[in-house]
Amino acid sequence: MDIIGIVGLVMALVLMVFGVTFSMTTGINFANLINFIDYPSVAITVGGTFAVLMISFPVESFIKIPKHLKIVFMPEKYDPMSYITSLTEFAKEARIKGLLSIESKLASVKDDFLKRSLMLVVDSIDAEKVHQILDDELNYIEERHVSDIEFYQKGGAYAPAFGMIGTLIGLVNMLQQMSDPDSIGPAMAVALLTTLYGSMLANIFFIPIANKLKIRHDEEMVCKLIVADGVRAIQAGENPRFIEEKLLLLIESKKRVVDAKNGKKKAVQTKKVTT
Repeated sequence: MDIIGIVGLVMALVLMVFGVTFSMTTGINFANLINFIDYPSVAITVGGTFAVLMISFPVESFIKIPKHLKIVFMPEKYDPMSYITSLTEFAKEARIKGLLSIESKLASVKDDFLKRSLMLVVDSIDAEKVHQILDDELNYIEERHVSDIEFYQKGGAYAPAFGMIGTLIGLVNMLQQMSDPDSIGPAMAVALLTTLYGSMLANIFFIPIANKLKIRHDEEMVCKLIVADGVRAIQAGENPRFIEEKLLLLIESKKRVVDAKNGKKKAVQTKKVTT
């Protein structure tokens, strides 16, 4: 379970409620919450955001939401070192007893991708075909994950936009009813609350989920790349010690890529601040 993610979500909601209900003179007054509930604003912002997402994405993207929430808050652990250890053991087994000896040990393998990849070797599939099959599967996983992440990124862009649309609607209604003082308050509430709802929906739900799914994707892809490279090396009959060293270098190279990307982002941010 991702404790820090759950704590962050709870903190965000608690701090929002605290900001709404706290006053220096009266302390916490939960009655203030009623001032921030407006059904037309919810309809415009939340309804509009999901309506446009329905136009932009297939129904499968909505069906996957519970699965994605589970991945965010209760992720499967991907430990690159455990994959390297397993592949090194399989390499030793294949080196000593032959590739067919691996089959008897596959029943204990829990990772489906690792098991299927090793079965390609056991079944004596041509090395070029194995390479193509593994590359195709990795590309498919990449495309699927990118599409899932894009769903939440678009939601994070649509929600503030519909908040602004709601603000414009509220302002138009307010200006048209300036002669009726009683109608100005509700119209202004719609104008302001839609912006609030849009910002909350984007920054508490859509954008954090997109970012966390990207992190989960990177963790999984490193392990799957390790499996693909390790299986190809086993099929080629490479030395188990060399395979282990090569896979360890793969982890280090991925870390350097991530660090380089983060460093580039920091440099851009620093340049913006200084200018």
